[in-house]
Amino acid sequence: MNNPIQFSDAHLPESMTEISITHPGKPEVLVPHQAAIPVPAADELLIQVFAAGVNRPDIMQRQGIYPMPAGVNPVPGLEIAGLVIAKGVNVSGFSLGDRVCGLTNGGGYAEFCVLPASQALPIPKGITFIQAAAIPETFFTVWANLFEIGKAKAGDRVLIHGGSSGIGTTALMLCKEFGIESFATVGSAEKCHSIAHLTYPINYREQDFATVVLQQTQQQGVDVILDIVGGSYFAQNLHALARDGRLVIIGFMGGITAKDVNLQELVLKRAIVTGSTMRARTRTEKAKITKALLKHVWPLLAAGKCLPMIHAAFSLSDVVKAHEMMEAGDHVGKIILTVPHKDVPNP
Repeated sequence: MNNPIQFSDAHLPESMTEISITHPGKPEVLVPHQAAIPVPAADELLIQVFAAGVNRPDIMQRQGIYPMPAGVNPVPGLEIAGLVIAKGVNVSGFSLGDRVCGLTNGGGYAEFCVLPASQALPIPKGITFIQAAAIPETFFTVWANLFEIGKAKAGDRVLIHGGSSGIGTTALMLCKEFGIESFATVGSAEKCHSIAHLTYPINYREQDFATVVLQQTQQQGVDVILDIVGGSYFAQNLHALARDGRLVIIGFMGGITAKDVNLQELVLKRAIVTGSTMRARTRTEKAKITKALLKHVWPLLAAGKCLPMIHAAFSLSDVVKAHEMMEAGDHVGKIILTVPHKDVPNP
């Protein structure tokens, strides 16, 4: 019987290093250990990982406060970049040795990771593995929430909370490219300066962002708000929205409950309040976003536009330092893990 998995000629080690979460807690609970190299299913790719993104959901998973859907890999890591080492029998459109990046279903903090082919994308020429690993989670999230759910379009005004984060910088770059006026909240003068070329920055520690937005829009407000804060910003978000505005909530750094909310303002503005998470989406839903990115965003990346802002890169063995940096909150853009391979130079 023919083997349903096609492997490359590359020599695979007997085991691989991956990062496990020993128990919920601080960054120190992230521990490397040896594990078997995963085997791709019929519709999956096996990727030799050279870089992986660090994201806020990884922090929450490590802390034990991010519910995981059934059947996902408990090893953290939602986005990777590397080489196709093996592929399942039903995979088309990818060849062994291809440079790809993609949105995983967990398992990215490892030397090898299986990746659904429907969530994989070719790495455009000229983009490094470190850059490519910074793309999937943030671009999937921004496209699905700001452009599909939020329906942001040319001529709109949007407000992005956490403007210096990976999601924030991605959203702001795409807004600028698509002719969308933007505002963004950040927590320091330094961060305001770091994104001023992309947007109108607002230091939320010194200014009321809703007041600033209304002043700058002649009291009209913004059409879409992309919010990672949640409860503590809800009332201000309603105040900053324009009539028929859309509030898309994708995080709860400010809590899951809202107080002192004027529901009459919501009704009078005909506001739409919604939200989503990426990890809970089905493979079919993620495949749809993959196709949209390939069509609308990949030509920009191939032209050298909207490339992710990289704040720092750490070796996989320094994953604790990477998590400490993300929790400190002083970074601008993405934090990446690099994954060296013995006897294999980083392409």
